[in-house]
Amino acid sequence: NMSASRPFRGCACFFTDNIFVERFGLHVRYRDGPQLRRDHGRALRERGCRSEEQFREVLREIEAEVQRRKQLMHQSVERRAIISKCYKPKHPEVYTLQDSFLAPEFLEIERFCTSPGADLQGLLSYLESFSDKRIYRLPVFTEEFCQAFVDELENFEQSDMPKGRPNTMNNYGVLLNELGMDEPFVTPLRERLLPVTALLYPELGGACLDSHKAFAVKYSLHGDLDLSSHYDNAEVTLNVSLGKEFTEGNLYFGDFNEDPTPVPKYIEVEHEGGRGLLHRGGQIHGALPIASGQRWNLVLWLRASAIRNQLCPMCRRKPQLVEAEGFGDGFTEPPRQEPPHTVDVCALG
Repeated sequence: NMSASRPFRGCACFFTDNIFVERFGLHVRYRDGPQLRRDHGRALRERGCRSEEQFREVLREIEAEVQRRKQLMHQSVERRAIISKCYKPKHPEVYTLQDSFLAPEFLEIERFCTSPGADLQGLLSYLESFSDKRIYRLPVFTEEFCQAFVDELENFEQSDMPKGRPNTMNNYGVLLNELGMDEPFVTPLRERLLPVTALLYPELGGACLDSHKAFAVKYSLHGDLDLSSHYDNAEVTLNVSLGKEFTEGNLYFGDFNEDPTPVPKYIEVEHEGGRGLLHRGGQIHGALPIASGQRWNLVLWLRASAIRNQLCPMCRRKPQLVEAEGFGDGFTEPPRQEPPHTVDVCALG
């Protein structure tokens, strides 16, 4: 396990960049009030933030979010300890990944990708491809597993255990590391995806995704209805629909963030229970409003330290490393000696 020798880190930009102002649907960078006005005043005004009072309210919200982010690590460690000690799982079996949870077609794809001579063309015959955006759908879980997993998530949600927000944009959901699922479930799933992502996304470190952030998100009429346009803090994302009964709420995909076009072409993709969408983390995307029922998704942000150590995907600068807990944001300290010059992206670091 790499984390034993090279602990994972975060980037300091987490406390200043990509802060989402929900009511005006805008991501901002924040240093102080004058800088916010200078850099984002016009965009805020165009979105309806016109009075000084509204601007001050936005400022208060941003400062509260920065404080929340600064306390996250400590609070997450505390929550995990309480959950580990006090929470009684309804379906303890779902906490450890088993072959029986995986769709037979997933196991077939895995067999193909680990066979001699496996190549991209061969893999694509097993997957559904969407447009030219390198978005692919593949079967991941069985229906029985999805039902048991959602039942477990709802049991936790209805318990009086402390809960953290899954990320900075979703309010409803569960962080899997706080449930204790990181090592026995998510890490083996990430490792089993490597032969697939190595063929699909070699230049993003698909062969050496060495950490992750995993969470389940819930959309309902009484909670999060939709999700604004954004990109993920990941090299590659897997988004699996776990089901329940719902209507509407399709995902939509726009440009790759490093390759914007003047008029982005958006495509819509429907959810299919048990199936996952693989896409580049930098692919701009969102979720349209759900119309009825509720929907659970499992989201894995898959990260390659060899790639992100060169450039943080969130601030687009060399990462400014800060202490972190667990997998942090997937950055690692540079090794003691200089890495050899090589074209293998996985050997960089």
